[in-house]
Amino acid sequence: MNDMSEGYVTADGRKIGGTLMEMKNITLKFGGVTAIQDISFDIRDGEIRAIIGPNGAGKSSMLNVISGFYIPTEGSVYFKGVKRGPMKPYQVAQLGIARTFQNIALFDGMSVLDNIMTGRLTLMKSGLLSQAMWWGGASKEEDEHREKVEKIIDFLEIQSIRKTPVGRLPYGLKKRVELARALAAEPKILLLDEPMAGMNVEEKEDMCRFILDVNDEFGTTIALIEHDMGVVMDLSDRVVVMDYGKKIGDGTPDEVRNNQDVIDAYLGVSHD
Repeated sequence: MNDMSEGYVTADGRKIGGTLMEMKNITLKFGGVTAIQDISFDIRDGEIRAIIGPNGAGKSSMLNVISGFYIPTEGSVYFKGVKRGPMKPYQVAQLGIARTFQNIALFDGMSVLDNIMTGRLTLMKSGLLSQAMWWGGASKEEDEHREKVEKIIDFLEIQSIRKTPVGRLPYGLKKRVELARALAAEPKILLLDEPMAGMNVEEKEDMCRFILDVNDEFGTTIALIEHDMGVVMDLSDRVVVMDYGKKIGDGTPDEVRNNQDVIDAYLGVSHD
């Protein structure tokens, strides 16, 4: 591949910036089990970066390292050129990293609007007591946050369910609400863990459109895990491929789909 250390231009003319996050020689072990073995790759500012591989390849473990949930046994994570140490979840959010989950993690008894509002918590400046009592500037601040949430609701076309308890929604709409909550945090990097899992064709098409729109209109950098190769190849600017905890491919969708190691990993073929 060409050197892209200072960014690159995509086939459709989009300008991708320099390195936003970098994983250097990441190894992750759980006791005697090695989930990730000496993997390095970067994520560029403004790109859609996919992480793919067969089941058990270590993709979710890598996403958990990127999100700060797991601390690598060896190697380092750099964000905007600064080495990142251990962090608490709220510090990760303040850094500008938000995520969705493979298994939906929403509050079923709360409305769509209230679920999305929880994504704004780390951006609120008034104290807990002021928020609870609506004292001082807490009322004005909540109105400002609610206005931003309403714009996200409009953007993701879920106006009609804004007051509906999440527990009553079908699976595809729950996935969209989870995306909305992540966007409410105004992330610099959005991590999506199998955003299309369990969806029918129409729901996948909608989610693909929204992911592209988020990247295009908000300029949000996206890193995603996805099993649907058609989706990955259509959405991604670059793809890193894992197998048994190792990196076996890294490049554009065309480069990856023509990589023999990648082909072998997905087809289960071995060569001497």
